[in-house]
Amino acid sequence: MLTLADDLGHLSYVVTGDGPPVVLVHAGIADHRMWDALVPELARRYTVVRYDLRGFGESAPPAGPFRETDDLCRLLDHLGHERVRLVGASWGGRVALDFTLTHPGRVRTLALLAPPWPGYDWSAGMIAYDEAETAALAAGDLDAAVRVNLDMWVRGPARTWDEVPAHAADRLREPLRTSLVNQAAVGEHSQGPATGDLAAVGVPTLVATGGLDVTDFQDIGRRYATAIPGARLVEFPTAGHLIAVDAPAELLDVLVPFLDGLRSSGGR
Repeated sequence: MLTLADDLGHLSYVVTGDGPPVVLVHAGIADHRMWDALVPELARRYTVVRYDLRGFGESAPPAGPFRETDDLCRLLDHLGHERVRLVGASWGGRVALDFTLTHPGRVRTLALLAPPWPGYDWSAGMIAYDEAETAALAAGDLDAAVRVNLDMWVRGPARTWDEVPAHAADRLREPLRTSLVNQAAVGEHSQGPATGDLAAVGVPTLVATGGLDVTDFQDIGRRYATAIPGARLVEFPTAGHLIAVDAPAELLDVLVPFLDGLRSSGGR
């Protein structure tokens, strides 16, 4: 991986392919590798930029106040990309949306894969998950916290482990562990999501949900699709929370035409 290191922090990133830039922002239990299955196809058409958010993967945890949107802006400036297509998963989807709200002139298209909704009234199942993770971390049992997260975000509430794509948990265990180790520092120093008006999002937007995900996120997907003008909502019936991991081929079938639609109409 390459590194962007300056007085504001340390970000690790990788660039693949050639063409108009597409930036993939990973979920909060993963790192840039969650997109591995999508990159070969996307890189045939685009310059694919993946990076590790602060405190994830190979990017250092924050030592002081920061904004995820500022980090993304720094990275794009460093790479010389004025406008990009953004794709974000889960927490990465919220980062992508916040970036679009705060830097609207730098985004051409926006794809949100199961993003959270700030201030959402979570279900009993989600509250129980959060309490279980908190208890495990408070007890210093990192292995238990990893299991709680794998059960919630990889297996999900609607299937057994036998029904989960082979090796998905193994691929995510290490990045998940890293995220949990750095979770307190990220939570302490992150300045939180933007508060812009969703009706002001003026770029083509795709919202995706997993049919096997927690029902909260299916409701949230509908909310975003309603609130963002012209947004298209797509459900992936065989996917849980991490659509790019569970159903990469199906996601590419939707994502590539969405991204190519702007290019074929003359946009870069």
